[in-house]
Amino acid sequence: MLPRLFLLFVTVPVLELFIFLVLGQRIGIGATFVIILLTGFLGAYLAKSQGLKALARYQESLAQGRLPHEAIIDSLLILIAGALLLTPGFLTDALGFALLAPSVREVIRGRLEKSLKERITVAGQGMGMPVRKGGSASSNAGARVITVEAEVVETSADRSRDDQP
Repeated sequence: MLPRLFLLFVTVPVLELFIFLVLGQRIGIGATFVIILLTGFLGAYLAKSQGLKALARYQESLAQGRLPHEAIIDSLLILIAGALLLTPGFLTDALGFALLAPSVREVIRGRLEKSLKERITVAGQGMGMPVRKGGSASSNAGARVITVEAEVVETSADRSRDDQP
């Protein structure tokens, strides 16, 4: 873990500074600054548009009764891409723009899903499932049944009568 943090917080900024210095000498400080600003604005715009698309896919999945795991992972990757694009630097910009590409996100999402499936174990998958009527006792052995007694206090017909004078 420590080598990764070292790489992230020391090596990447040093490389970014080196690239700034070399590029500043080659094309000038003003042009380098303009490129940094343009990538920041373009990245923010693209992250916003991709994020709205991911939100729409999330809502569509929920409306269809499916788990929105793909949209959630995409949203997380878009958030990371936006943060990388707003961070000044050419390496971080390249990585951020790559994360905004749907094909790159699809590859990363597939690997992340595979990794999560290997690490997570779902316990009690049968719990909460409805009991089939007419089924054998052995097929429902693990199911829990809760019987509730209830009394109707007010119906919609009772309410409509209360509203009339």
